[in-house]
Amino acid sequence: MPPAPRRPLPLFDVREIYAEPAAAASPRGRQVLERFPGARVVEVPSHWRIPHLHGNAGNVERWARVKSEVLVLGVKKSLAARPNGRSADWIAPSSANGCALACAYCYVPRRKGYANPITVFTNIDRIVSYLAGHVRRQGRKPAPNQCDPHAWVYDIGENNDCAVDALICDNTADLVRAFRHWPTAKASFATKWVNRDLLALDPRGRTRIRFSLMPPADARLLDIRTTPVPDRILAAGDFLEAGYEVHFNLSPVVLRDGWQADWAELLHRMDDMLPASVKAQAAAEIIMLTHNRDLHEVNLGWHPKAEDLLWRPALQEAKKSGNGSWNVRYRAGGKAAALDVLRTLIDRHAPWLRVRYAF
Repeated sequence: MPPAPRRPLPLFDVREIYAEPAAAASPRGRQVLERFPGARVVEVPSHWRIPHLHGNAGNVERWARVKSEVLVLGVKKSLAARPNGRSADWIAPSSANGCALACAYCYVPRRKGYANPITVFTNIDRIVSYLAGHVRRQGRKPAPNQCDPHAWVYDIGENNDCAVDALICDNTADLVRAFRHWPTAKASFATKWVNRDLLALDPRGRTRIRFSLMPPADARLLDIRTTPVPDRILAAGDFLEAGYEVHFNLSPVVLRDGWQADWAELLHRMDDMLPASVKAQAAAEIIMLTHNRDLHEVNLGWHPKAEDLLWRPALQEAKKSGNGSWNVRYRAGGKAAALDVLRTLIDRHAPWLRVRYAF
């Protein structure tokens, strides 16, 4: 009997896979290659140095297509957990870098130039082993903080969307399964993609999924290739029932004419749609928009309408980041006033939603 045809994979039509030799030869690398048997495999010495991708200005016009058609396989060389203290206590070593989604404000592609497809780090066994040792060395959390009252929280998706990565391979599943055995720690990741395959992973309360939300009108323009916002809200109850802790990222908050009314409507919709069980344990992070001068120039080449909302010099001020690039953020006074407005809207329309931190 012939094998059943492969189910079409959302977001992906992979035609090229750039692979470090060691990554391609690893069990996880082979899993990815078997998932996309029709893709052309190109050997590269480093996942960071691929001339056809990084620094190739011609890719601007193919910004979203590259994300669909290209994958990279690499080995994560440096393993370290960085202190954070905002969303999480620690930023875990990345199991991937890049994303198949095409959010116009995303900071990750700033380091890679004109393309940002997913790079899968195939040495997931070493990443999990490192995290096991790091968790063990921390011992029990001595005092509650804004990250969590009891557990050390590890963000496992700083440079990637773990729900999207799970469409490609088992890296996300391996991390979720590992954390369920570490009673003093908790994994955390934000997502704009509802991947219901994650419901089968049995996280046992040790993984926090943070559904990123913004008014649907903003999302339709800025959150390209993502799950619609109402579907993200609808999914929250199912993920809680499956054993996840469910939080929300109100992110990014984009200041424009009418933003207050649209955020009020979103919060009212959350209050109306979410079951009481989700509300009882929910918390939120508020993240005001930070943009980047170089990304602004890239966006003008593939999605200039987004820049009408994102690039607002009259409202923004420049700040040099740690890697030397120039970011722009809302001026301090305007940002503080906007946060006060949003907190008031939460108190009025979703008083059950505890704000863990605002940035």
